[in-house]
Amino acid sequence: MSKPVRRLVLLLGDHLDLHSPHLATVDPERDLCLLVEARAEAQRVWSHKARIALFLSAMRHGAEALRQRGLRVEYWALAEHPYDDLVTAVAAALRRFAPQRLALHEPGTWALAEGLRDLANAAGTEFELWPASQFLFTREEFQSWAGAQRQHRMEFWYRHARRRTGILMEGDQPLGGRWNYDSENRHSFGKAGPGWLPEPLAFAPDAITREVLTVVEREFPDHPGSLAHFDWPVTMIEAEAALEDFIAQRLPSFGSFQDASWPGAVWLYHSRLSAAMNLGLLHPQRVIEAALGAHARAEASLAATEGFVRQILGWREFVRGIYWRYMPDYLEENALGAEQPLPQFYWSAQTDMACLRDVLQRTLDYGYAHHIERLMITGLFALLLGVAPKAIHAWYLAIYVDAVEWVELPNVLGMSQYADGGRVASKPYVASGHYIARMTGHCARCPYRPQERVGAKACPFTTLYWDFLIRHADPFARHPRTALQWKHLESLDAATRAEIQQAASKLRETWAKGV
Repeated sequence: MSKPVRRLVLLLGDHLDLHSPHLATVDPERDLCLLVEARAEAQRVWSHKARIALFLSAMRHGAEALRQRGLRVEYWALAEHPYDDLVTAVAAALRRFAPQRLALHEPGTWALAEGLRDLANAAGTEFELWPASQFLFTREEFQSWAGAQRQHRMEFWYRHARRRTGILMEGDQPLGGRWNYDSENRHSFGKAGPGWLPEPLAFAPDAITREVLTVVEREFPDHPGSLAHFDWPVTMIEAEAALEDFIAQRLPSFGSFQDASWPGAVWLYHSRLSAAMNLGLLHPQRVIEAALGAHARAEASLAATEGFVRQILGWREFVRGIYWRYMPDYLEENALGAEQPLPQFYWSAQTDMACLRDVLQRTLDYGYAHHIERLMITGLFALLLGVAPKAIHAWYLAIYVDAVEWVELPNVLGMSQYADGGRVASKPYVASGHYIARMTGHCARCPYRPQERVGAKACPFTTLYWDFLIRHADPFARHPRTALQWKHLESLDAATRAEIQQAASKLRETWAKGV
C-alpha cells in the first residue's frame, strides 16, 4: 500500500533550482515530488525543437537528482500519461494521491499560476505557493519599490537594487563614480569583423538528453528549428561550468561588443547563460559574484563587469517585476495600433534582407540570438512594419530556448514594440538601415542600400523607418526624448512623404500575403 501524501510538490520546468530552500523542507516520507511533461506547453506557441528539448532534458536530469537525494519522485513523461495540458495532469495527480496540500514555486506565467490556484481551490486542497527561488528580489519587494515611483524605469530600479545589495557600490556611491558604462558598451567590429572568437563551452548530449532529442523529433516533427547543434547545459553542474567558461573567456570583451552583430557569428562575447538562469539551473547571485570576482582579480574591466551585471541585477529583475505588476491586461496592450501579420519568413529565414536572413537562420539553427539582434533586427523590423504585438510575442516565446513569459513578454511588448505606451521604455527604439550598417557586417552582403528610402534598392528598414516617423508624428514629434529624431521629418516635402508611404504600403501588402 502506498504511503499517504502530505504535500504534492509540483516542480515546473522553469523551477529546477535544487538548492531552493523550500525544497529542503520536502520530507521523503510524507511528501511526493511531481514533474509532468505536458504536450500543450510545447504547442501553446509553435515552440522551437531545441526549446522543447532543453526543458524536457533539464526536467529529466532534475528528477534523477531528486531521486539520488532520496526524495520520492513521480515523473510523467509524454508517452506515459494521457493528459494534454499541465493543469489537467495535476488535477489527475490530486485525485490519485489525495494530498493535503499542493506546493510549488511561483510559476513563470500568470495564466498557469491562476489555473493551478483555481484547481487546488476546486479540489479542496491547500495551496502552498513558494516564492520563486531564482531571483534576487521577491515580487513583493519590486511592487513596494514600484508603488513609490512615478515612472517605472530600469535605470531607477537598477540604482535602487545596487543600493539595496551593495553590488558595485562604495558606500552610497557607485563604484568608479558612474552608475553605468552604457556609452562604452556600443562598439562595432568595423569592416574587418571580430576576428577570432572564443567559442563557448559545449555540452555533448548524454544518454538522457539523447533520448529527449529522439522524443522531440518523433513527437514534434513539424515544429520549427533544428536539434543538430543542441549542446546546452541541462544540469546545475553543467551550468556552473558554462558560467566559469564565460567569465574566463568572454566577459572581458562582453562590455565593448555587447551591441554588435556579425554574419554567421552566433555567440560573439555573450554568455548564453540566460536559459540556465531562467530554468533555475544557475542562480543570478552566483553569476554576479563570478563577474565581480573577475573584476576584483583585474581580469575584466569595470565597464565590462558593470554592463554584464546590469543585465541581471537591473534588467532581468526589472522586467519580471513589470510582468507581475501589469498582468493579465499587459498581454492585450497595443499602444501603436499595430495589426500587420508576422511575415512568414520569420519561420523560414527565406528573405533577401541579409541581416534578417542571417539572424533568423541562426535562430532556427540554435534557438538563440543575442539581445541586440532580438531588439534591433528582428524586433525593429516587426515594429517598423507594424506587426500585431501578440503575433510577434508568440514568435519570440516559441523560438528562443530561454523564453519564459515573465521575461519575454515585457521585453517584446514593452522594450521592443513599445506596445505598452512607455511603461518599460521611455521611447520606441526605432532606427533606419544606417544603424544596422554601423553595428553589423550584414549590409555589405545585402542587395539593399541602407541610405536609400525608396526605389528598387531601398533598404526596407529605411523605408519603413521613415514611414514610422510619418505615421507616428503626433505622439512623438514633441516628446522630450524623441523630438530631435522626429525633427528630421521637416526635411521631407509632401511628395517625398507620399512616395515613402506608398513604398511602405507595398511592402506591407507583399508580406501580408505570406511572401
